[in-house]
Amino acid sequence: MAKPFILVVDDQAEIRQVLEKLLKTNGYQVEDAADGKEAIEKIKTGVFDVVITDLKMEDYSGIEILRIAMAQPYDPEVLLITAFGSVDSAVEALKMGAYDYLEKPLDLKKLVVIIERALEKRKLKSEIVGLRREVEKYHSRTNIVAESPQMLKILESVKLLSRTDSTVLIEGESGTGKEVIARTIHLWGPRRNKPFIAVNCGALPAPLLESELFGHVKGAFTGAAKNKKGLFEEADGGTILLDEIGDMDLPLQIKLVRVLQDAEVRKVGCNFPVNVDTRIIAATNRKLESLIKEGKFREDLFYRLHVIPISVPPLRERREDIAPLLNHFIEKYSRKFKKKIRGFLPETLSALIQYDWPGNARELENFVERMVSLSGSSLIKPSELKNFISLRERPSEKPLSRPQNLKLSALYNTIEKEHILKILKKNLWNISKSTKDLGICRSSLWIKMKKHGIGNHYNKENIE
Repeated sequence: MAKPFILVVDDQAEIRQVLEKLLKTNGYQVEDAADGKEAIEKIKTGVFDVVITDLKMEDYSGIEILRIAMAQPYDPEVLLITAFGSVDSAVEALKMGAYDYLEKPLDLKKLVVIIERALEKRKLKSEIVGLRREVEKYHSRTNIVAESPQMLKILESVKLLSRTDSTVLIEGESGTGKEVIARTIHLWGPRRNKPFIAVNCGALPAPLLESELFGHVKGAFTGAAKNKKGLFEEADGGTILLDEIGDMDLPLQIKLVRVLQDAEVRKVGCNFPVNVDTRIIAATNRKLESLIKEGKFREDLFYRLHVIPISVPPLRERREDIAPLLNHFIEKYSRKFKKKIRGFLPETLSALIQYDWPGNARELENFVERMVSLSGSSLIKPSELKNFISLRERPSEKPLSRPQNLKLSALYNTIEKEHILKILKKNLWNISKSTKDLGICRSSLWIKMKKHGIGNHYNKENIE
C-alpha cells in the first residue's frame, strides 16, 4: 500500500522538525512548509492525504490554508494547531470542514491517533466515492448477455476468477465485450468496493501513457507543474484493465514487468518505488505470440500476463447470442428514448441473425440504438434494414432468407414461435389485432400457427 503523504505547515522550525521526525517514525511520507505562501504552493502542486497547519502565522492564517486545501480535487483532511485562547477560531474551522484541532503544547500521542482517524475517514470517503462510481458504471453498462455454450463457459470462468487475484489476459476481436468481462470479474470479487480503472494502451503516446500509468513528480518534464498519482496508485486495492496491451511500447513493457513482479511502481522523475496492491487484467485484439516473433512484445511480459487466458469468440461464431443481445439493447434504448419498441418482426430477426457483425456486440448495440431512435413502428420491419445492410458487403449475394444451417434454423423457428405466442396472448388471441401487430395477413398467421402447432393452444385455457 502507498504510504500516506502529510504536509506540515508551521513558521517555527523546531515544531516542524519534531512533527516531521514523529510522522516519519510512524511510517508516513512528510513534506513541510515554513510559511503560508510556501504551503499554498505545495498544496496546489502536490497531493496530500493530511495537512497539519498552525492556525496563526505571519502571512496566511490556518483558516486560509484550510480554505485552499478544501478547494483541491484530492480533498485532504486538515488538522489545525492552535495556541491557548484561539479555540473559538478552531471551532469555526471545524464548521468549515477541518477534521480536528489540537492546542499547544502538543500531545504527540494524541496527534498520532487523530491522524490515524483522519486517514480512516479519508479512506472511507474515497471508498464511498469509488463505490458510487462503480454502481453508476455498473448500471450504465451492459451485463454479460449469454446463451451460447461458449459464453456460458466464459461466465463460469469469470465466477471462479473473481474469487482470486490472478492476472487475467482477455483475448478477442474489437467489440466482443472484453471490458465488460473484466468489469464483471472485478464486480463479482472482493475488490468490488475499490476502484476499477480501464486505460487504452493504444490511445496515448508512450510518454503520456507512462505518466498516466505510473504518475510523475513535479518538474519531471516540461509541463509537470505538480506531483501526480498514476493510475496504478489510483486503482490501489482495486483493479486496472490494460486494454489493447499489444500496442504498448517496449520500454513501458519493461516497467510493467516490474509491477507484475514486485507490486511496485516508480513515478516518472522519482528515485524510489511505491508499493501498490492492484489486480491487473489485460486485454488485446492482437495475437501477442505473433508480436513476440516480430520483436514488438516481450516474451517475459506475455507469460506474466498469460496466467489465466480468456478467449472471447466473435459474434459470428456464437449466433445464439445475437437475438438475446438485440432484445437486451431494444429494452435499454426504448427506455432511454422513451419509445415503445417491442422488438423485431421474425423476418427482420432472421436477417440480423444471419448477418456476420464484423464489429461484434459494439456494432450490434450501435445499430439497435440507431434503429430505436429512427423507427416509428413498435416492431422493426425488414425494410428498415435496407440502409444498414447496404453499407456492408455480405459474404453471399443471395437475398436474405432463413438460415440454411440446421442449428440456426431451429433457433429461428423457436424465436418465431415464441414471438407469435407472445403477440397472440397479449391480444387475448384476437387474430385481427395479432396480424396487425405482426405485420402479416390473416392467412399467413394461420399457416405459421399450424406450422408451430400453435392451433392446439387456441382455447380459453391459454388466454392470459
